Amino acid sequence: MLTLRDFLKQKRKSANLTQPELASKAGVGLRFIRELEQGKTSVRMDKVNQVLRLFGHEMGPVPMDRQKLTDENS
Repeated sequence: MLTLRDFLKQKRKSANLTQPELASKAGVGLRFIRELEQGKTSVRMDKVNQVLRLFGHEMGPVPMDRQKLTDENS
């Protein structure tokens, strides 16, 4: 599965947008875009959706492998 950071970077580059251009078009700060692309783990979901909306996507719940989670925490 593609991570948010990889998805966003891939979409931005395929749209030929720089980070400052994406920030401007999405109405968020450049720092927020940089943090997303660096994989910051605590971000505001409303702002993430604001950025993803430009690419026709939004965040939502996805199924996860509970056994894998249990194994990782052991």
